Amino acid sequence: MKPNRFVKRAILSMASACFLMPSTWGQGTDLVAVVSKQTSRTVELPGEFLPFESVSVYAKVRGYVERILVDRGSVVKQGQLLAELTAPEMKAQITEAEFKEQAAESDRLQAEARLAGDLSTYDRLKKAAETPGAVAGNELIQSKKQVEAAQALVQAKQQATSAAEAEVNAEKELSAYLKITAPFDGVVTDRLVHPGALVGPSSDPVLLVIQQVSHLRLVVSVPEEYVGATAKGSKVDFNVPASPDRTYMGMVARESHALDQKTRTMAVELDVVNRDGSLSPGMYPSVKWPVQRQKPSLLVPKTSVVTTTERTFVIRESNGRAEWVNVSKGAVNGDLIEVRGDLKAGDLVVRRATDEVREGSAIGRPPKKTT
Repeated sequence: MKPNRFVKRAILSMASACFLMPSTWGQGTDLVAVVSKQTSRTVELPGEFLPFESVSVYAKVRGYVERILVDRGSVVKQGQLLAELTAPEMKAQITEAEFKEQAAESDRLQAEARLAGDLSTYDRLKKAAETPGAVAGNELIQSKKQVEAAQALVQAKQQATSAAEAEVNAEKELSAYLKITAPFDGVVTDRLVHPGALVGPSSDPVLLVIQQVSHLRLVVSVPEEYVGATAKGSKVDFNVPASPDRTYMGMVARESHALDQKTRTMAVELDVVNRDGSLSPGMYPSVKWPVQRQKPSLLVPKTSVVTTTERTFVIRESNGRAEWVNVSKGAVNGDLIEVRGDLKAGDLVVRRATDEVREGSAIGRPPKKTT
């Protein structure tokens, strides 16, 4: 009988222990408050350098290349002479236009001389007409009409002279295009013609390519989730493979305000001053893109987030009971992680949560130690 009595006592003791375990465990659950914090971080994004200004230099007038004064790699200043063309027929056109201008000027002078004579005749007749019967009235009218006709002729000759002058000026302006100058300060990155080549609007070859490299555009394709997280004027650091130990800086200047339909990214441009010429168009830097939330983020310990095949959640304490709250994970900030869901700052969640803590089970703060 005694062995049976001992067995019964052991079974009762084990049952009592099992019954008390959840309550005791729940009382000792470690809870932590949800923190609201303004977070910022950086993400690595690829970029591409473009020249701030780039132009392909063409010849406006048709002619032969006489001289090329620069070559690939030449540093040029705005207005500097780059190339000279020759076009013998243009000299003949200028000479012809000047001859037409001289002829028009001669015709204008003859018309003005005729007008002066007609005016003199009209004045004498008008004065003589003051004596009754000295001049017939018809003669005075005819003289006045001759003056009006001479005035109209002078006006026409003046317009013809102006047109001839404009033609001469136009021909001379075209001849000025035989000298090709730099449109801005930059570097000649390509030379595509040599002396003797026929260039002009019909042949349409590019003579030179000039790029401004002292000031560069850094184009960064920013993912949709980060658009708007960096303000215009913000300073952004980046590195290039050619100088991995050196950190450069650019300033956010422009954004396209439109997303690429395929990549879901927005092109944002940074202005970069390239004083020492260590950066070049075509380089692909690694950009440390700053991301700052417009509103404070909610942070919990990384161990508070439970991920199963069905859901991602944290366990919130609600009136001493466990409540599963669905969340989505964001950026990691040290030992904390950003979460988005039906939470607010100050909510208490289980620090080391697992799906074994069933919803509705009793949880609470660890009991205080007594001395």
